[in-house]
Amino acid sequence: MGKALAAWLMMAGVVASPATGPRETVETAVVRVVGVLQESDATGRARGDRGAELKRVAQELFDFDEIARRALSRHWAARTPEEQAEFVGLFTDLIERSYLNRIEAYAGERIAYTGEAIDGTYATVRSKVTTRRSDVGIDYRLHLRDGRWQVYDVLIDGVSFVSTFRAQFDRVIQAESYGALVERLRKRSLDTAVVDRRKL
Repeated sequence: MGKALAAWLMMAGVVASPATGPRETVETAVVRVVGVLQESDATGRARGDRGAELKRVAQELFDFDEIARRALSRHWAARTPEEQAEFVGLFTDLIERSYLNRIEAYAGERIAYTGEAIDGTYATVRSKVTTRRSDVGIDYRLHLRDGRWQVYDVLIDGVSFVSTFRAQFDRVIQAESYGALVERLRKRSLDTAVVDRRKL
């Protein structure tokens, strides 16, 4: 009985193990993004088609629910399920554009993956973009959810997307209201310009 249970647990562990590791997850997604951007430049692919493909990659790579919850922090629990769902949708658009615009800026540069650290269901994948002027560190923080690795934060030269947005969101809510923050996000979602996090 003991051997059978041990065998079953080993099999369950194999089944639960993700098919793709954190580094491969990130690297594959970034290669796809850069490929879409380079193909678009070469073929004049419609911006709408390109945008749809980039969104698909982002949806697979990022855990937007978790990112939104962490960014709203202590204000999350006070929101109704409907408000939480709306916030996730609005914030997803902002994060997609922030990240994809940044990657687009580095699309022609050399990207090297310098490390991977796994601690249980959490992982960090470190990468470095070499530009003509300097090296830029991009670290991805991932967790294991539903059998696959997903990103819940990105650090660019040590600056966290989540922490940056959290501080800005908290300032808006404290100075004005949660409704004011949502209204700003709504306006941003209609704005196709590059997102400037400093102005939020």
